[in-house]
Amino acid sequence: MEKRLNVEALEPNAYKAMMGIVGYLQTTALSNVHKHFISIRASQINGCAHCLNMHTKEALNNGITQQRIFLLSAWKDTNLFTEDEKSILALTEEVTRISEHGLSDAVYKKAVELLGENYVAQAIMAIVAINGWNRIAVSTNLAI
Repeated sequence: MEKRLNVEALEPNAYKAMMGIVGYLQTTALSNVHKHFISIRASQINGCAHCLNMHTKEALNNGITQQRIFLLSAWKDTNLFTEDEKSILALTEEVTRISEHGLSDAVYKKAVELLGENYVAQAIMAIVAINGWNRIAVSTNLAI
């Protein structure tokens, strides 16, 4: 891949603002497992090798099994994930693919029912953040 611009070097204030969201997410009630699943699943959908590499390593270091990581893209077809995790993954997929069908009432209502409004708001912010990072990394050919 051809080397492209470095957003952090060229626009440090924008990069700092993105890091502010990362800092905010560290203060939320979101579980580490949910944060890892959001980051990995959105990065799979967006084809972001840089973020997949980073977040799968972090997930492994935080005790998430290889089997669960390997099966994230097929989460609907396995019993390895809890109802809360499935809800987070459904929310992640629909928000990441927002232009296709929006966020369905069924996925939204299920998430709020299982997790509560504040937790869902925090999850949406985590999904928005990783999608932003994916877009930066993919558009600038950020290396692994």
